[in-house]
Amino acid sequence: MHSVILDKDKCVGCTDCIKRCPTEAIRVRNGKAEITVERCIDCGLCIRVCRNNAKKAKTDPLSMIHDYKFKIAIPAPTLYTQFKGITDPNIILTGLKYLGFDDVFEVSKAAEIVTQETLKYIAEHDIAKPVLSSACPAIIRMIQIRFPSLIPNILPLISPKEAIARYVKTYFIHQGMKEEDIGVFFISPCAAKVTNSRYPQVINKSYVDGVISIKKIYMELQPLLKKIKEPEVLSMSTSKGIGWADSGGEGRATGFENYIAVDGIENVIQILEKVENGKLEDIDFIECLACVGGCLGGPLTVEDAFVASHRMEKLKKEMSKKNRKLRDIDLFSHPVKLTWDKPLKVKSVLTLDDDREKALEMMEQLEAIYERLPKIDCGSCGAPTCRALAEDIVCGKAHVEDCVFMLREKVRNMAKDMVILSEKLPPSIQKKGDNENDG
Repeated sequence: MHSVILDKDKCVGCTDCIKRCPTEAIRVRNGKAEITVERCIDCGLCIRVCRNNAKKAKTDPLSMIHDYKFKIAIPAPTLYTQFKGITDPNIILTGLKYLGFDDVFEVSKAAEIVTQETLKYIAEHDIAKPVLSSACPAIIRMIQIRFPSLIPNILPLISPKEAIARYVKTYFIHQGMKEEDIGVFFISPCAAKVTNSRYPQVINKSYVDGVISIKKIYMELQPLLKKIKEPEVLSMSTSKGIGWADSGGEGRATGFENYIAVDGIENVIQILEKVENGKLEDIDFIECLACVGGCLGGPLTVEDAFVASHRMEKLKKEMSKKNRKLRDIDLFSHPVKLTWDKPLKVKSVLTLDDDREKALEMMEQLEAIYERLPKIDCGSCGAPTCRALAEDIVCGKAHVEDCVFMLREKVRNMAKDMVILSEKLPPSIQKKGDNENDG
């Protein structure tokens, strides 16, 4: 059910990942990291911080496109910022066709459509304020786990990725193609969108057939782009749609004046805590993105997020030129559903026991153990916090001696007990020992 996986052969058991995981999904046990499936939100932060490249995202190979008769690429706009000196998206889109895709459609064009749908939905529905963007699947999963009271605040619209996939398949089916012959492949900057495509929660099915990382595509595209002298006119989107990849791009596209854009999972957590505590009721819309720099900082990208943001600004300036040609295709003549098919459910991750009385008893034990621990959250025990260790102990997944401070205390107590015991030795044994020493 997840796309972030661990390569145990590369893991050295350091504590970098457990300290940074926003949902405490990682433990180090027996010298190796372990990912708790129920807690993981596929944000990919562990991929970023792992010095040994032991964490990675499980994506699809480029060769998978040949499983379909008609192969369509839907690249995230982040892809455009990975290449130095290229400000024309058509070059990159044409390059994708060189790689074997039969056609290419931009996710950024669907972002423009979702922008309009956002304005319409908020105007027609009584949704809790501040409204939270539904664009980042990692944030949605985190809200399910850590901030379930904020689920009613989430805008119930599908992502631009899903939107363009629906439009594309609907269009070509009306052109006479069979649905099973059409393969739609998303080129992704992050692991969360891989998981979101494979295991959708709020839609009955994803129209995305495969997800390829930007890193993989970059390596294949880089040598081809120099050969493209006259690119096809394949781009359909404007600077507003492409700007969604950068932090604040969605808010700017909607035209909201009273909105907040926050990027970086730790920063998002701080903002959501304030929303939960009723401190941001004067804000209309909050754009939350798990990665620093938004999708430009995704863990499956190649370029530094700040360099990519600089390139994005150049790209948007070039795309704002009045004489710029756009692809002329009636892709959106057949409407598709842009709202969720079903509501988002709360994800319960801390269930000590199904029996309520036993669960309460275990909670009391947890609190008692926690009070004994040093509460410095050093991570040496393999858990991110002392409270997390207490939870693991109660659940039988760890021992109190895993804490180095508790172990040291136990060793001291054992040493004291040994001294006391030595003083209580029978006189005959003591005398024998003294005589041996004298000899």
